[in-house]
Amino acid sequence: MKKYLLTGMCFVLALASCNGGKEKVNGNGYLINGEISDIKSGMVYLKEYQDKNYLLVDSAEVTDGQFEFRGLVFQTLAYGLTTDKESNNPLVFFLGNETMNIKMNEEKKSLEIEGSPINTLYQETVSKVGKEGFDINEFTAANPTSALVPYYIMRNLAWGLNLDQLKALRSKLDKSLDNNKYVKQMEDLMARKEAVQVGKIAPDFTLPDPDGKAVSLKDFRGKYVLVSFWAGWCPDCRRENPFIVEAYNKYKNKNFTVLGVSLDRNRETWLKAVEQQNLTWTQVSDLKYWQSDVVELYAIRWVPTGILLDPDGKILNISLNEDELVKNLASVFE
Repeated sequence: MKKYLLTGMCFVLALASCNGGKEKVNGNGYLINGEISDIKSGMVYLKEYQDKNYLLVDSAEVTDGQFEFRGLVFQTLAYGLTTDKESNNPLVFFLGNETMNIKMNEEKKSLEIEGSPINTLYQETVSKVGKEGFDINEFTAANPTSALVPYYIMRNLAWGLNLDQLKALRSKLDKSLDNNKYVKQMEDLMARKEAVQVGKIAPDFTLPDPDGKAVSLKDFRGKYVLVSFWAGWCPDCRRENPFIVEAYNKYKNKNFTVLGVSLDRNRETWLKAVEQQNLTWTQVSDLKYWQSDVVELYAIRWVPTGILLDPDGKILNISLNEDELVKNLASVFE
């Protein structure tokens, strides 16, 4: 069993010791007794969810369809199991310091877990999150001590929640979650959102255009500018771009322009989308995907996102869809 992070490192104070390459946990560690029905031999990989990605932390050999993980974690968080070492779409579950019996079938995307209340709740609710009938306020009130609440907020819902909504949800969480990783992410997101509220001066940034020329937001002072966060890989962005093209053509003679900020990671995908959709305004990207510094600077959790600025660089409106965009632009120019 190869160890990658804390779950597999030997610390005297962590109440864990290593014996023959296999970790023995004394005290409050976790034990996963695993059974996989779609393979008899091979490897299963344990990955930790890391804000839209899964980081490899451990591996276990499958023998006659059986595998085992032992270790220690400091808080209950989302993990995933997969037989594909490179997969970013594992079978998700929550791992705490408890004993769990897991039956998995990756081909059928099935994960059955016994002995874990949080995973029972997760399996009962995960398919409902973000859909009609699911109320995150009610779920939070009913489960104020559960790590599922901040996880759902940051994983599924944060893109559509404004600052006041995030603050209200945070206030309902029990103090036992104060050090939870997802709660800390909520607090960080709220702090960053504070800086990009309507009425604030938009933070400046500099990114390269397709020719490598540095373009700064401050270069657009003196004009109304729509900062359009998008990506060539994003279907919703492609659906919304024609509305931005229409708005650009309609208002470009009224001291208005657009700055496209792409969250692409592939230059060809980015520039192909620009050409295909006739996005003739200035385009910039560092091709760092969600790891771009501008994502953190503007607390971007969803693309497309449009932020409309006045000639002084003050934020007038923030749009997440074409209806909001059209209304926001019309309120300024008509």
